Amino acid sequence: MQKSDRILEEDPRRRTRRESRRLSFILYEAFYGPKVFLRATYRQLAVLALMFASGSVVFSYYNGLPPLSALLASVSTITTIGLYVPNNGNFVTLNHGEAILLILMIVVSVGAGASIVQSTVSSVVNGELAKGEVEKRMMDRLKGHTIVVGYGHLGKYVAEKLEELGLDYVVVTRNPELYASLLDKEVFAVKEIEAHSVEALEAAGIARAGTLIVSHTEDPENMMVVLSAKKLRPDIRIISVVNDVNLVDTAKTAGADVVIPASVTVGHLLALSAVTKDLVGVVFSERIGTKEIAQFSVFKTSKLIGKGMQEVAKLAMVIGVVRDDQVIKEIFDPGFTIKEGDTVLVLGDPSSLHELEEEAKAV
Repeated sequence: MQKSDRILEEDPRRRTRRESRRLSFILYEAFYGPKVFLRATYRQLAVLALMFASGSVVFSYYNGLPPLSALLASVSTITTIGLYVPNNGNFVTLNHGEAILLILMIVVSVGAGASIVQSTVSSVVNGELAKGEVEKRMMDRLKGHTIVVGYGHLGKYVAEKLEELGLDYVVVTRNPELYASLLDKEVFAVKEIEAHSVEALEAAGIARAGTLIVSHTEDPENMMVVLSAKKLRPDIRIISVVNDVNLVDTAKTAGADVVIPASVTVGHLLALSAVTKDLVGVVFSERIGTKEIAQFSVFKTSKLIGKGMQEVAKLAMVIGVVRDDQVIKEIFDPGFTIKEGDTVLVLGDPSSLHELEEEAKAV
């Protein structure tokens, strides 16, 4: 069973939320589909209707047909179905005025029909029909959501984790193909026109959002987004990535509440992973500095077996113990002791973690 499956089982409300959003997509799409189609083709439809009406007048005037029959003859002629043939198909004796009007009517109406088809196909290919309208309407209802600006490898990972946690989020991207792909996956997305980050943030609902995560691969772009966001919402919480560690203070000055130096973070993890195989995470804090999180399996020969938390805590700060796939909550109970097969989660620096690793015989 995958981790995301376990999370959903632990909190059924997240599953209900996702299903509710999927159902909303279906209902909204059914409602707004015809509306958006008419918006894209109403001019061509109006021209086509005018041609049908004009044809009715022509057949009624020149051939003496009643209104309904004249309309049927007009539709038949314009659509080339051919149920009615003017003057019994004898074009030689056809009234010149009627012939000229019919030629104009057919040419204009066929052009309008082709334009309708072209507009419809173009709208579908570019994701501008019902899905785009549904996205806009549903995003207008979001509150306290997270906006993810920049959907590279890092932004994609952020979005996937937010989805796994069952949190609402909106992706802002400049890539038209990526935008269409996100729409197909029913992911809330906004297509940003280059150098128009303010409009994109407004469309993503920054006025109602709770957090902004900026993860462009280029630092100048990240700075611009941070500045634009603070201009629109001075109180919004901003988390920004920087690739150049020298720009951490600059990003904070621009308005970012949390600044993560990507290269330093990854480099730190890679270096420590070479020291210990049990590293599972790193904590970056301005108050306590950089600390590592590691997990150690307690083997049969471990010196930790039978010891309580007070003794183990002398080596490193214990943040949890996993036993039989369950997190033990009473680890600081005086009667609690470490057993074989336990997994100990600790927070500390490399030297203390290495010492505890030796004690647990995890190497």
